[in-house]
Amino acid sequence: MAHREPNAQLVSLVAETRWTYSQFAHAVNRIGAETGTPLRYDESSVAHWLRGTRPRKAARPAVLEALSRRLARPVTHTEAGFPLSDDQESQPASAVEGLMDLGRLDMDPSRRGILSAGLFSVALTTPEWPDVVGRMEAVQIGRVRRIGYREVDAVAAMTEKLSELDDQFGGRHARPMAAAFLVNTVAPHLRADAPEDVRKGLRSATSDLLYLTGFMAVDEGFHGLAQRYYIKALELAGSAEDHMTYCTTLRGMSLQAVDLGHVTHATRLADAAAAVSPEAGPRMRAFLAGQQAHCHAAAGNRQTALGYLREAEVAMERAESQAKAFGSYAPSSLAYHTSQVRFELGDKKGAVTSLIESDKLRDKHYRRSSVRYNALLAERQLELGRLEEACATWNRVLDEYPLVQSGGADKRMRNMQSLIRPHMRNQTARSLYERARGVVPPALTT
Repeated sequence: MAHREPNAQLVSLVAETRWTYSQFAHAVNRIGAETGTPLRYDESSVAHWLRGTRPRKAARPAVLEALSRRLARPVTHTEAGFPLSDDQESQPASAVEGLMDLGRLDMDPSRRGILSAGLFSVALTTPEWPDVVGRMEAVQIGRVRRIGYREVDAVAAMTEKLSELDDQFGGRHARPMAAAFLVNTVAPHLRADAPEDVRKGLRSATSDLLYLTGFMAVDEGFHGLAQRYYIKALELAGSAEDHMTYCTTLRGMSLQAVDLGHVTHATRLADAAAAVSPEAGPRMRAFLAGQQAHCHAAAGNRQTALGYLREAEVAMERAESQAKAFGSYAPSSLAYHTSQVRFELGDKKGAVTSLIESDKLRDKHYRRSSVRYNALLAERQLELGRLEEACATWNRVLDEYPLVQSGGADKRMRNMQSLIRPHMRNQTARSLYERARGVVPPALTT
């Protein structure tokens, strides 16, 4: 007889319920009766499950539902130690379970090492628009709860607040909050009963939240985790027929890839985002074309990059003549892209000029971007031999850095210390270095 390992995850869940084995079996049987699946489990059945025998497939949903009701939170196959089979993976309902498992992983501070170890994969399959549109039409709905536009609006409002926190303070604290919201509120909403227009609105709002959470994971350097959030965002956007969030997510994936040096992959994603954007307005067109310009410049496609940059500039001029939307692609963002294009094409002086312009145009609300991009500006000023200017810029960065919890900002601070150390004979550089040692956390001090 094959030796079975005890199901430690299920043991832990049952202990959390404080049920006897008999009570657990009775709850499972009762749910089976509700769903038209007669079950006749008893305490010996539960004992077998805890020792490693799995309930039959048809009964597992009832087991999970019983645990979920008792614990007042969703319990997934993975959490209960029940691997999803291939046919279950293909079912739309498992998309919600995948979202919950991903969020739970991100909520747990003890998993930080695992999250950071996740590798960015250029081989990751990115679902195309026809592959994801309408995918969740048959998602399992709840039997008790019913939601409406109030819940959809709440998800959108929470996403906006989390985005504001990320802009001002960085995503290190905001991302786990987003993950908790996904698991405890959004996932149950996705399974609740609702009119179809409400369900599509909820999927669209959820895809936007997933995109933001992935963006914050990129900032923290958790690139494998970010890709998983991005793929979920694509799936939900497709199911909601939300072209805009789908394109925005592809563009975010392109930004992640180009910053990591995967230029070919980044260019393909940037072009794909632009190709599937239906009748994009001028601000969205600038948003997409700016990223295309950066990627093609990094790939050495000079004329193509300059063409896209000009397209972005024209689109931005048109957008600025219309009503402005807070948090959308702005002239400061375009100036940053212009700097990146110039730098990739060898115009380092022009790149510095554009970064200075980006800083002048940036709203003070965007503190995280200010810290990261001004630190980059200082690095490029130093590369041009402008040591005094670079030190002045870095000192401005240190004014704001303590207020930002960002992996990207931390990386720039490590770079600063490494780059300034060879110039310690210069009084300005030495003063900057000493100030940094008093501001930057000891773990980042070199």
